[in-house]
Amino acid sequence: MLLRLPTSVPEAQECLAEGAVPIGGATLLWATWQRDGFPELAMSLRELPEANVLGREAVGGAVLLHRVDDRVPDVLRLAAAGVGTGAVRRTATVGGNVVGSTLRCLLPAALALDARATVLESDGVHETDLAELVAKRPVLISLRWREPIACAYRKLPGEAGGPPPLVVASAVHADEGGRRLRVAVRDGYDVVSADAAYDPGTDAQETLDALRATAVGDLPSAAWDVVRSQTAALSADAGAD
Repeated sequence: MLLRLPTSVPEAQECLAEGAVPIGGATLLWATWQRDGFPELAMSLRELPEANVLGREAVGGAVLLHRVDDRVPDVLRLAAAGVGTGAVRRTATVGGNVVGSTLRCLLPAALALDARATVLESDGVHETDLAELVAKRPVLISLRWREPIACAYRKLPGEAGGPPPLVVASAVHADEGGRRLRVAVRDGYDVVSADAAYDPGTDAQETLDALRATAVGDLPSAAWDVVRSQTAALSADAGAD
């Protein structure tokens, strides 16, 4: 297998045109390749500057999970810290987790942040939403968002060999009409998200009532209990801002 390490977006696009397989950290691909055979040509974005950004409003697709620290909002930092083992986090990438994994541990956090994706396809670089990113699975260059006013994350304990653990991520954002709370929940392999107006002059119940009318309101009671507690805590945090 020949591994290409492009250092510019045009070079990465050329690799795609030549049929290179994007590999990320290869944590999800190695076993399959050992069973089915290795591709002739692969591509990693670890040398591409645009794919290695890390800050309060962006993270690159090539960033290793163990590097996702307090430079990003807590909701994303905690999500990355809860993926697998330390050895996995030192190899796995943001792009591999969001695009390549069926678990998509970072997806609820990215949805709560209302992130947009910059992606590379054969016809060039585009910006897209997370729904299209997950559906089409292009090469992820970076995720970008506006820094939230407050955010929260919780991953419930899971059973060994059982379904993926329940994950709830939420964030309060400044909006032209005021403030909004965005909530995303991973229930099994499905991820649902919703948002509702948040008024720091009222208690959390109005926001909860609005969320109840969305897909989040149809989640199991265990998920709704976490949504309720996060909404109350974030309302207090954001209201004190």
